[in-house]
Amino acid sequence: MVITGRAGLIALLCVLPIALSPYPAATFAVLLTAVAVAVAVDAALAGSPRALRMTRGGETSARLGQPVGALLTVDNGGGTRFRGVVRDAWAPSANAAPRMHDVNLAAGQKVTLSTRLAPSRRGDQVSALVTARSVGPLGLAGRQGSHRVPWQVRILPPFLSRKHLPSRLARLRELEGMTPALIRGQGTEFDSLREYVVGDDIRSIDWRATARRADVVVRTWRPERDRRVVIVLDTGRTSAGRVGVDPTSADPGGWPRLDWSMDAALLLAALAARAGDHVDLLAHDRVTRAGVFNASRTDVLVRLVDAMAPLEPALVESDARAMVAAVQRRVRRRALVVLLTDLNASAIDEGLLTVLPQLSAKHQVLVAAVSDPRVDRLATGRTDAVAVYDAAAAERARIDRRTVAALLRSHGVDVVDAPPEELAPALADHYLAMKAAGRL
Repeated sequence: MVITGRAGLIALLCVLPIALSPYPAATFAVLLTAVAVAVAVDAALAGSPRALRMTRGGETSARLGQPVGALLTVDNGGGTRFRGVVRDAWAPSANAAPRMHDVNLAAGQKVTLSTRLAPSRRGDQVSALVTARSVGPLGLAGRQGSHRVPWQVRILPPFLSRKHLPSRLARLRELEGMTPALIRGQGTEFDSLREYVVGDDIRSIDWRATARRADVVVRTWRPERDRRVVIVLDTGRTSAGRVGVDPTSADPGGWPRLDWSMDAALLLAALAARAGDHVDLLAHDRVTRAGVFNASRTDVLVRLVDAMAPLEPALVESDARAMVAAVQRRVRRRALVVLLTDLNASAIDEGLLTVLPQLSAKHQVLVAAVSDPRVDRLATGRTDAVAVYDAAAAERARIDRRTVAALLRSHGVDVVDAPPEELAPALADHYLAMKAAGRL
């Protein structure tokens, strides 16, 4: 049973007659009994929250930054009218509104309540208890009960780098010869034969076909297809650092490195799938957190987004040996392994460099990392002594980062190091350059 503010107000007003009565004790007993009886009768006449039947509906997934509608259908299965409020509770990060719904249902009626969610983080948003509070006809008291009506909405990565996809697809079509290009390049896979025209490279002449046809013909080439691209997300402690600006909220702290890496991975996956390559995903720190393997080119992006949605950085040091072992166990043929991590000197020296030869001996390895733009801003500070010390520390960090990148390149590893907003297009451009050069 719950007591409303109206019952408290009436009890407060009863103080006046008690104070003016010549028999205050008797007056107090009479008024207390009257108020208690009224409250008990009002609570008994209130509709039963337990008689409500509730079901859910609405969307089950949405991209981060997009509002989601969660529907709750309330059916009054009791024999009395239900007057009161229903609270559909969600986690604070879901930013649910409105928090309360006024409900007035006669027996046998139903109503659908809509709660708008504006999640501020990726992952699975799970509904909490639905609490119904009914009030009696006098408004003095009521009854309250909670229902567990499970529902889950998966908040997917926003894929903001999608805006770069059309321009990269145009460059891919130029490589494949599907559209005219001012600069003609060669791929590495034979495509077809055609007649020689002035300006063709004489090294592409097929002499056997020329002898058979009694006309000069040349080979045409296209970039490699059916190659395997393995995207490895490092979900260890270095992926938890926030860099850049969060484009989906007003939080000045920015996105974690893991989210920027996901955004770059999605653009690369979309481009590679359009290019005819197979894309796999592995998320790993000390254990494998997620994996997508052998997905078709049509649904690889959907499966990648779904697998990335619940990933969160683990505040542990990544096990590079276990990560490389997981890649080698899953991928037998030669592939392009794209490792999205941070160029942290201590983590690279003690982890990746010790097992890198095992990976680069069989696969083409590309390391992509998100640099922190705040370090570059600190490196320019000269206003006072504190700024100079900050600039010296920032410059030392940049030198360490360049040293790690040079060390990786000396082991035959390609490195892409770019600020948060530029990592995705830079990684896509590097992939297209490797494809044009026949390095996949």
